[in-house]
Amino acid sequence: MVNINELVAQAQAMQNKVKIAQAELAKQEVVGEAGNGLVKMTITCTKETRKCEIDPSLLKAEEKENLEDLIVAAMNNAKEMADEIATATMEEATSGLQLPEGVNLPM
Repeated sequence: MVNINELVAQAQAMQNKVKIAQAELAKQEVVGEAGNGLVKMTITCTKETRKCEIDPSLLKAEEKENLEDLIVAAMNNAKEMADEIATATMEEATSGLQLPEGVNLPM
């Protein structure tokens, strides 16, 4: 049988770990690239956009559509990296909580 006080203490410890992990994710940045680095998007692991870098060679009227596609691709690449880091960080923060069988926490 699970001791409810022990379970509450574990949940509180996990909640503190999650808060710390979320704060760290808000600070950690990733850089997504597209077009072999012609477009770079810097975002945090909480997906706040910090910077967009565009190679000057793309700043021509005839490159407009290509540039738009590269910006979207770079942002998607950055989001994928941020998601991977966030998932791993949150899994680490929530590990160790001994829940009774059949009880799951929403993530």
